[in-house]
Amino acid sequence: MSPQSPSSDDRRIGLAVRAARLYYLQELDMATIGRELGMSRSSVSRLLAFARSTGLVDITIHPPADRTGELAGELRRRFTVEAEVVPTTSQTTDIDRLERVGQAAGRLLSHVVDSDMTLGIAWGTTVSAMSRHLEPRELWNLSIVQLNGAGNSTTSGIDYASAILERFADAYSARVEHFPVPAFFDEADTKVALWRERSTRRVLDVQRRMDVALFGLGTPDADVPGHVYAGGYLAPDDFAALRRDGVAGDVATRFYRHDGSDAGIALNERSSGPDLDTIRSVQRRICVVAGESKAAATEGAFAAGLITDLVADESLARLLIHRDDLRRGAPDTQSRARRRG
Repeated sequence: MSPQSPSSDDRRIGLAVRAARLYYLQELDMATIGRELGMSRSSVSRLLAFARSTGLVDITIHPPADRTGELAGELRRRFTVEAEVVPTTSQTTDIDRLERVGQAAGRLLSHVVDSDMTLGIAWGTTVSAMSRHLEPRELWNLSIVQLNGAGNSTTSGIDYASAILERFADAYSARVEHFPVPAFFDEADTKVALWRERSTRRVLDVQRRMDVALFGLGTPDADVPGHVYAGGYLAPDDFAALRRDGVAGDVATRFYRHDGSDAGIALNERSSGPDLDTIRSVQRRICVVAGESKAAATEGAFAAGLITDLVADESLARLLIHRDDLRRGAPDTQSRARRRG
């Protein structure tokens, strides 16, 4: 191939751009586009899918005020967070709900991250789902840092955590700072000693320079069990300790109560996750959460001041507002709506 000859990738991108312009701007159907480009309708469909998946096409919906928009506004007013509420119904399965929330969060993150940033990521079931729905962007000097270790007594956790982080890195042309330590140490003294090592301090320093923190919320009672709770990271004694300490949830394996406090929670002394002050110091803190069983964990994260941006499903959003009404002693929103009707 001569230096002037376009590569096959360049040719595919050029065709995808032409197909997208004809389809989205000139509103031609796929059969007509296929005749113009000399290809089959299915080939045009694949080009359009390629254009969307690579970010050549960015589809944005601007709906009028609808039920999810109203819920997002209520969450913003009550809890002082930016919120995106993902439409779901009572028939939506837990897995579908997780995937829909992950897809919405993937779109949001693509508008938040930029070149010359540091993005901290806490691995987990929800963030893993999100990593499959990222909108690629070509960024420069973006660093991704792992917020908590992934090893336990049966596995190093490297394959699981690395697969998640690498999907983000591939989407944004970023470099990754891995954190090859256990999720939980057997002894708190071991953690203290390792935290003095220069190699560990280097990663901790990168964490402290985060511009954006991305995380899900864990809870022992989730309908879709989080990887921390189902992946062999916690022994029966650990679960008993969490109940005894009144734990409502965790961010990056750092536990907190429903009132947002974390003092005296024994397992935090052995956790590799950043303390809550470190998370609170980050300018943008994006929480991605799905399922009504995460209500108490979300309320605790609100109380702890851990969230600036929330992506949640409709059922959870409604429950959070309903529970807030009950705490305030006010008639719940759904009852008011029925009376108005």
